[in-house]
Amino acid sequence: MELLLGIDVGTTSLKTGLFASDGRCLGIERQEYQLDTPSAERAQVDAKRYWQACVQTVHSLLERVGEDPAKISALAVSSQGETILTLNADGEPVYPAMVWLDNRAVSQAERLAERFKDAVYERTGVAEIIPTWSACKVLWLKENEPDVFARAAKFLLVQDYLIYRLTGRFATDGSVACTTLFFDITANAWWEEMLSAVGIRTDQLPEIVNPGKAVGTVCSQAAAELGLSAHTKVVTGGMDQAVGAIGAGNIQPGVVSETTGAALAIQVTVDDPLLDANRSMPVYFHSVPGKYLLVPVCPTAGMAFKWFRDQFGQLEIEKAESQGLDSYDLMTQPAAAISAGSDGLVMLPHLMGAFSPDTNPAARGSFTGFTLSHTKAHFVRALLEGVAFMLRRNIEYVEKVGIPVREIVSTGGGSRSRLWNQIKADVCNKPIRTLQNEETALIGDAILAGVACGVFGSIAEGCGKMSAALETFTSGKDVTAYEAAYWRYCALDRELSDYYTHYFTEK
Repeated sequence: MELLLGIDVGTTSLKTGLFASDGRCLGIERQEYQLDTPSAERAQVDAKRYWQACVQTVHSLLERVGEDPAKISALAVSSQGETILTLNADGEPVYPAMVWLDNRAVSQAERLAERFKDAVYERTGVAEIIPTWSACKVLWLKENEPDVFARAAKFLLVQDYLIYRLTGRFATDGSVACTTLFFDITANAWWEEMLSAVGIRTDQLPEIVNPGKAVGTVCSQAAAELGLSAHTKVVTGGMDQAVGAIGAGNIQPGVVSETTGAALAIQVTVDDPLLDANRSMPVYFHSVPGKYLLVPVCPTAGMAFKWFRDQFGQLEIEKAESQGLDSYDLMTQPAAAISAGSDGLVMLPHLMGAFSPDTNPAARGSFTGFTLSHTKAHFVRALLEGVAFMLRRNIEYVEKVGIPVREIVSTGGGSRSRLWNQIKADVCNKPIRTLQNEETALIGDAILAGVACGVFGSIAEGCGKMSAALETFTSGKDVTAYEAAYWRYCALDRELSDYYTHYFTEK
């Protein structure tokens, strides 16, 4: 039986999964890395850390499952979008990777927005130019690190960097490149006018190929480092959101999925790239041929919970390590006993700014309304509820542009929490369906790899074999309580927006 390998590079971890062609998951390995945040506006990673994590996870996975690497017919790579890596002429990183969360390029975004405000949505599907997008980061680099910029031979996204290390070829695809501001989503080509405005050339970017395309085989150096066969095909997956949508079976209009990972992202498959007449909802280039994806994104969801655990959950972390338990489960168990609405405690989970449906890079996190009677369990529940409220706000906007949402497929690490799933179902008053394997980006990678090497005849066939439902959570007794709590959340978010903008915008 042929095997398929998926490699997905997230914001705070890289995951590798091995799958059999009948859909079975043989194993998954994960390697975490810390973001370097020297200021509230900056988020970066040593660029080489991505490749190191890839090598470590592939080695660990192959050793654990005991399968012959020669049986791996193809592998596909997906990653976060926007994070920009700068390489010199020797292919070596010369600056830390500027992670998509990084908000340092405020003035650059403002100037690009002024110049391209009438064209950017039609060209790129990006609703508003903000510091998140790669072009703003490259322009910041040009203006603030001129020596680094002068040495830059290539600007790559994370997926592109791993494909280069795997094959020696510089290649990308529209799915992962669509939010750089450099990519024209209708022409499937680089947008020359934006490149000129930033001051880079087409040859400083990778070649554009289609998502799901085999760009080569594992080169001899990578094969030696990873323990893989040099005959294994290397396939472009795309942005983690699009590839994750495939893994969730979200490949046709009418399906809505959400991922609660480091960020919260909603995925809505559509045929029309410019569906939103108000130009407020981001439109991505799907990894499914001929399709597009509406992807409202909220920067910190699971990452907000990880921050809270790391700062205030040391007892749970120690207990989990000593008893072989999950530290997040230990934190959510007491929160399950707290009443819906957390007894008036409201959390805004904007730890690295707000993006959708209201963009505010200066936004900050907030716990508001606590008293002497509140406990740590209240804070945990308020955090879970805050993310659910963000989900509802975006689902309401999706419905506002004319797309009915009858059910939500929940994926990502957050979907492992039964409490969180029930809170989402009650807050949104819609069924939440989970999957047997929540690592949908890895599944999507495996499906694309399988299609590229002929294991599957189509993406739909791969989804039929690899995307299986687990459980459905329906709304219950807390719907009414959450209606009042939701409007408190919306009011607080609205009232604090101007405050954040005034006091926390980088001057």
